[in-house]
Amino acid sequence: MQPNHGSTDPLALTRRRFFARSAQGLSAALATTALAETLPASTAARTGAQPRARGDDTGRGPHFAPRAKRVIYLHMEGGPSQLDLFDHKPHLVDWYDRDLPESVRNGQRLTGMTSGQTRFPIAPSMFRFTRHDNGGDGAWISELMPHLGTVAKELCIVRSMHTEAINHEPAITFAQTGTQQPGRPSFGAWTSYGLGSENRDLPTFVVLITQGFGNMQALAARFWGNGFLPSEHQGCKLRSSGDPVLFLQDPPGVRREDRRAMLDLVGELSKQTHARTLDPEVEARIAQQEMAFRMQTSVPDLVDLANESEATWQLYGDEAKKPGTFASSCLLARRLCERGVRFVQLYMRGWDQHGNLPGEMRLQCQAVDRPIAALLTDLRRRGLLDDTLVVFGGEFGRTVYSQGGLARDNYGRDHHPRCFSMWLAGGGVRAGTVFGETCEHGYNIVRDPVSVHDLHATLLHLLGFDHERLTFRHQGRDYRLTDVAGKVVRPLLA
Repeated sequence: MQPNHGSTDPLALTRRRFFARSAQGLSAALATTALAETLPASTAARTGAQPRARGDDTGRGPHFAPRAKRVIYLHMEGGPSQLDLFDHKPHLVDWYDRDLPESVRNGQRLTGMTSGQTRFPIAPSMFRFTRHDNGGDGAWISELMPHLGTVAKELCIVRSMHTEAINHEPAITFAQTGTQQPGRPSFGAWTSYGLGSENRDLPTFVVLITQGFGNMQALAARFWGNGFLPSEHQGCKLRSSGDPVLFLQDPPGVRREDRRAMLDLVGELSKQTHARTLDPEVEARIAQQEMAFRMQTSVPDLVDLANESEATWQLYGDEAKKPGTFASSCLLARRLCERGVRFVQLYMRGWDQHGNLPGEMRLQCQAVDRPIAALLTDLRRRGLLDDTLVVFGGEFGRTVYSQGGLARDNYGRDHHPRCFSMWLAGGGVRAGTVFGETCEHGYNIVRDPVSVHDLHATLLHLLGFDHERLTFRHQGRDYRLTDVAGKVVRPLLA
């Protein structure tokens, strides 16, 4: 039901709302320049989205005591090869260049990149694996990740992940939002919506992107979007060059106190507008304007690494001193966690290795191996790992057969949604665990499958949420991250 503004004329009401919104939008533009690119306007008002009002089930605060307070999600964009990293299949060397049996492929759909191949030759990994002590049965990790092996006791490796999508765009969308369809809230946005903020001076959800060394897919802003959730839950992307956030500095000739006075006036006008219209977008704009102002101080302090100790630099390496590197992003992720940011999303591009996999994977792993081990060690030393959930993985895996030419020291692998590996650490995860198993060809799951929905349900559980109760009403339907599926994988919990 629309609020009564003193007129029963629908056209008059529409005109009134139009001019009110126009005036409010013009005034807001004067104060929100700092977030013009990073926090776009909410879609909630336009779509009629409202939080579900059901006691405490509105997404505000955990449903039960959480094990984790925040998330660092390390997304390896492109789909890293599980067969060359975590799913050790030493006997494949005996089957080198043999065709993968049709009984194993079992009619699986193929991408257009290999559907025309007359052969599907098995390509064993050319990399050695080492069994690392993890307090359990041991974790086999590739020689490409020697530093990660030193923190194997912190890892819960899941070798039985599977997904629904076979191409990058829908697969990343599915991994980040729980559906292949664009427009839904991302995992980070759901976390922000559910947990709220621990720091009023920084966004609850921050995104950092590193350019890789191989074939790189486009990264769409919807991967960290708010969807139909209020716009303050959108991920804020920090840039690696220039101002971390565009227009962070006051314009020449504009004093900070003048900016503050202007913002106060705009805020008062916005509150009056909200009182008349009950438009949730207005509240979102007020929050964004205030955040933009506070970020002028908080962001420069965040990215100023001058106070980091020599021990920290020795841990992360000199690459961490170079803005935009994955090492730098890992260090910033720790600093963001210290400041109460709920969700830090790191994207490492370049894992789409259809050819020249050995060469490109060496470069990719060199860029991420030491920083990731350093991040886990750093969080542990600072007492943050127990309540920080760290997630590592891509959108799908890679095929055991070679795409294109095959040589002992060179091969490529196509997309493979049937099975891939991810790992978790910290935040209530059962450390020192290897969960799930694939077949002898590394092509199908034979034990303990974990879907993307199952993973999301488990991660939300660690954050204190029943994934079936963390909902948002949109266009007459209650939506959730796990859609209509998902179950908590109890063996992954400590």
